[in-house]
This record gives sequence, structure tokens and C-alpha cells, in this order.
Amino acid sequence: MTKFFNTLKKYYNIAFKTLLFVITVIIILFLFPTQGKFRFEFQKGSPWKHQNLIAPFNFAIQKSDKEITIEKDSILNNFKPYFKFDNEIQKKQLDLFHKNFNNNWKNYNTKNTSKAKSNVLKTEYLTYCDSLLNNIYINGVVQFSEILQQTKKGSSIIVVKNNVAEERDISKIFTPKISYNYIKQNISKEFKTYKKSSERINFLNSLKLYEYVVPNLFYDEETSNKIKQNLINDLSLTKGMVQAGELIVTKGEIINTKKFLILKSLKSEYEKSLGSSTNYHLILLGQIILIFASVLVLFLFLYNFRKEILKHNIKTTFILLLVLITVITASMVIKSNVISLYVVPFAILPIIISTFYDDRLALFIHTITILLIGFIVPNGFEFVFLQFIAGIIAIFSLSQIHRRGQLFLSSILVIISYCIVYFGMAIIQEGNIREINLYNFAWFAGNGLLLLSAYPLIYLFEKLFGFLSDISLMELSDTNNQLLRELAEKAPGSFQHSLQVASLAEEAIFKLGGNPLLVRTGALYHDIGKSFNPQYFIENQVAENNPHDKLSFEKSAQIIIEHVTKGVEIAKKNGLPHQIISFIETHHGTTKTKYFYRSFINKYPDKEVDVSKFTYPGPAPFTKETAVLMMADSVEAASRSLKIYTDETINELVDNIIDAQISEGQLDNVELTFKDITTIKNIFKNKIKNIYHTRIEYPEENK
Repeated sequence: MTKFFNTLKKYYNIAFKTLLFVITVIIILFLFPTQGKFRFEFQKGSPWKHQNLIAPFNFAIQKSDKEITIEKDSILNNFKPYFKFDNEIQKKQLDLFHKNFNNNWKNYNTKNTSKAKSNVLKTEYLTYCDSLLNNIYINGVVQFSEILQQTKKGSSIIVVKNNVAEERDISKIFTPKISYNYIKQNISKEFKTYKKSSERINFLNSLKLYEYVVPNLFYDEETSNKIKQNLINDLSLTKGMVQAGELIVTKGEIINTKKFLILKSLKSEYEKSLGSSTNYHLILLGQIILIFASVLVLFLFLYNFRKEILKHNIKTTFILLLVLITVITASMVIKSNVISLYVVPFAILPIIISTFYDDRLALFIHTITILLIGFIVPNGFEFVFLQFIAGIIAIFSLSQIHRRGQLFLSSILVIISYCIVYFGMAIIQEGNIREINLYNFAWFAGNGLLLLSAYPLIYLFEKLFGFLSDISLMELSDTNNQLLRELAEKAPGSFQHSLQVASLAEEAIFKLGGNPLLVRTGALYHDIGKSFNPQYFIENQVAENNPHDKLSFEKSAQIIIEHVTKGVEIAKKNGLPHQIISFIETHHGTTKTKYFYRSFINKYPDKEVDVSKFTYPGPAPFTKETAVLMMADSVEAASRSLKIYTDETINELVDNIIDAQISEGQLDNVELTFKDITTIKNIFKNKIKNIYHTRIEYPEENK
């Protein structure tokens, strides 16, 4: 039955991983364009490397992005904004003026004795004022706004009056300020030749005609935007035609701007015709082959060099998910056509991978991903080259992401690398610095800023997938951490022992090519269980009396073994990552508490021994880091009990302890070569000798 379940589990894992890779292929295939690919590669400023190219069919020549932008700008610059004319405002304001005029006239008329003359003057003033106000309102009054400010001097606006649009010179349009000056000047000019001119002018000014001038023209944003968009939509995107059979370019000919536009137009029409033809199924087959080959290469790399990733479904899912997220993001940006692809921080992929794994894997996955995206982006070669260089720079500059400011520095270096590489490619293609699109440099700056989101993303992936980054390890290895401070306070000897073990293990794993920061952190926490009963461990005993003297051998062994189980409980209670907990569980493996075990046998030679009472629960170490910690822990603890410190006794101690662990099968689950074991032994010997060098140099210290 057990064999059946093991077989089922084995094939379940294979089936699950196969399904993961198949789903990845299907999703990427869905993101690929439905049209085919132009079979010729070309770049502006480079020679045509293929045979003479003849137009296979008639096609229109597309305008360049720069030409289209210039024409759009011309449309926008010459666009006449639309304004609505309100007929009711003029009538309301004139009625209000007449009402107020009669009141003002009574006060003014007290100076005049002739009634007939008074009526004539009243009619004359009223007619003049009405004429002045009507002239202003007929031309139109607008509130000064940015719309008018943006409209060129001498240009026109469109006024919609009674559903009829008419063009009107902007110089004839009034604003409240212009109206004020117009009224003042007109009154002075009109009446300066009259008798008692100053009296007339003063009266008319006292009427404050400008207060009756309010806007009757209002900007029609909806209509303006609609007309503006229609003009842009009607803009022709092509210029001229190429006839079938016409020679386009000859072999070796330099591709100038004109030839580049023709070739680009041919490529677009060619790919559209392929996508809409009956050959679509063949195109689909070709895409499946390319995507499958890329994903297969990724699988083979993991199988040959990173088997530990394929062994875990979560790790495999994480790798494929990152690839999919990157490809999906690129596809969405291309389809939306809102922002430039240059702003997408593709270098964030190798940063995240290298944080949880290593630089080699990060570079390989980054390369595979950008090659896949290269099939769906325009100018695939340019894209792949740019992103490949940026990815390498990001990896090299972030060898130690836990350092403060390192990511910021990496972001700056990525921006610089983008700008330099793009500038080099652009001057080759354009042949003129003035023709380079400077907006792309702004996109590169945005790209670098988005790289700073790597920190929160790393934290997010840590929580989702249970990973452990160097950033978290740095936080955990801080000796001011609550658990470590508690260990230092309750069991100072055990804390000092942990520091020495961390030093031994860190140097050894650094030489072997593991994760030094992980093993150091694991070493600091491996004995936190000793804070529960610190007085029962020799490194914490200061008096000559030993509490174990009052206990049975089984009970003493139980207390010693308990520091592992208690350590795991404390770690889980305080939310330590499972990677750190594994160091607590495995640092004694399935070995025995040899002192109490031998003491029991010596005292009770005829009594049957329950070995389980003297054996640590394990498991045995299963990674390179946990194995090195186990060896370092045993060597450091044993070195404290040496009676004589010499080169020979230290060498013998290290050899005996590590050989015993190997013979007991404690390292069977870890792939360590004879060379690795020798390296570990030599490092431990040198480190122990450095610790006790004064006792070796001055033998009297051994007494």
C-alpha cells in the first residue's frame, strides 16, 4: 500500500509540473499576434543583407511617426475652438440698463429746466448707450480663459448661434476688460466736440455701462473635442503607393529613411495578409514550436542545473509565474499603445530571481523571457539587446541587495545603460543626433524609478510563496532581535556558542558556494531552545555543582534533547521562517546524547537500553547549509572540552567528529563530495586554532 501511494505521489508531481509548463505555453501562445512574421530583418542606417527585394503586391507607404506627429500638431495648432452664443443675455442686460438709466436720468435732469430738451437728450443718450452695448454683444463677450490664450493672435473661433456656425475673428471678440476700455474710449471720442462735453462724458461714465457687459459666448468643450478628434481620425497615415513588381531595395544598399518606411510598410501589409490567410494554422504551428522550444530549454536548464527547484511545485510555479507576468505585461502595454514599452521595468525579473536564488538562474530566465517577448514587440532585435544589457547591469549591481541604497544605485545604473545603448543604436539608425527621439530617455528614467518597486514585490513574494530573501535574513540576524536578546540574557554561554558556530559555518559555506547569510542566521537561532532550561547546559554553568548530578541519565538526556523541540516551539510561536526552523530541527540530526547514553551503559551494563530516550528527534540535515551548521555546532562545542590545545589535538578533534557524523549517516541526504568535506575540515581547523591560538603558543595556559 505504501508503495502504491509513493508511486501515486511520484506521478502526481510529474503530472502537476507537466501541466504547469503546458499552461505556460498555452497562455504565452494566446498573447502572440495572430499574424505571421516578415522573413527579412532590417535596420535603418544598415545595409540590406538579403537579395534584391521586389514588391510582391501593391501597398501604401506608411508615414513615419514623426510625420504623423507633425501633422497632428499642425491640426491642433490651427484648430478653431467652438463657442455657444447665448441670445437671452443681451436682452436681459439691456432691460436692466434701461431700468437703471431712468433712475439716473432723474438725478441728472434736475439741472435742466426745459422738458422738451430733456426728452431729446434722454433719447439721444439712451440710443447711444443701446448702440454701444448691442455692438459689444453682437460681436460676443467671453470670459478670459486658457482657450483664448492658446488661440493664436489673428486666428478665428467658431461661434454657434441659433444652430448656425460662423467663423469669427478673435480680434473682434470682447472680454470684460476689453469692453471696459472700449466703452471709455468710445464715449470720450464721440462727445469731445459737443458743447458741455465734459458734462456729457461725466454723465455717461457715471452710468458704468461696462457693468452691464457679461459673457454671452461660452466654450463648447464637447463639440470642440469631437470635431478635433474627427480631424485627427481623418488624418491620412499613408503617402504614396508602391506597385507590384517594383524594385524596393538592392543587396548591399544602405537603408535610408525613405527605404526604411517602404520596408516597414511592406512588413506590416505582409504580416496582415499572412494573418488573414488560410495559412494561419501553419503560423499557429510555428508559434507553438517556438514557444515550446523556449519553455523546453527553460525546463532542461532547471533539470540539469537547478533540480532542487523542479523538486518543489511551489518553486516551479513561482518561476513560471514570473515569466508569465512579464510576458503578459509586455503584451498589454503593446496592445494598449498608451505608454512606451521602454517604461516597463523588465530588469525587475532578474532582480527578484537573484534575490531568492542566484545570478546564473536570474540571467537565464531573463534571457528566455525577453526572447519570447521579442516575438511580439516591434523592432525585436533592438528590444532584446536593450533588455539583455539592462538585465545584466541589474544583476551585477545587486549582488548584495540587503545593503541600504543598493537598489537605488542599481536603478541609476540601469537608466544609464538604457540611455547609452539606445543612443548608440539610434545614431546608427538615424545618422543624425537631431533625429533621435528624446522622449525615450524620459521613459528610461521612469523605468528606473519603477525598479524601486522591487523591494515591496520581494516582500510580497516572500509572504505568498514562503521564500526568504537576504533582506529578511539581515533583519533576523540582527542581534538586537527580541529572541536573540532573550537568549543572550538567559543563556549567555549558549549565545556566545551560537556566535562562534555562525562564524565557523558562514566561512565554510562561503567556500562551498552556498548561502552564507542563511547559515549565519540559522546558526544564531539554532540553540534558542536553551533559553528554556539554560542551567542544564555546560556553557551556561558557572558553579562547580552540576544540576544533572541529581537527575537520572534518561531525565538528563530528555532535558538536553528538549532544547531542540522547545526551540522549534519558540520559533513557530514567534513566526520565524521555516527555513530557519529547519536549522533548529536538524542541528543534532538523529544523533544520540552520547555522554548520558554511555554513562547509562557503563552504570547498567546488564540493563536493556531504550535508545529512543537518548536520541534526538531529527531529521538529519537535508541541505548543504544545515549540514555545515551541524558539523560546526559539534566541532565548536567539543573544542571547549579539550584538555590540551595543540595543532594535533585540534586536527584530530575535527576529523573525528566529522568522520563520526558521516559514518552515522547524518550527511546521507546532502550532496557533499570528498573535496567539500576536506574543505570544511580545513576551515574548521584553522578557525579553531585562531580562537585558541594563545593556548597553543603558550602551553602553560593549558594547565
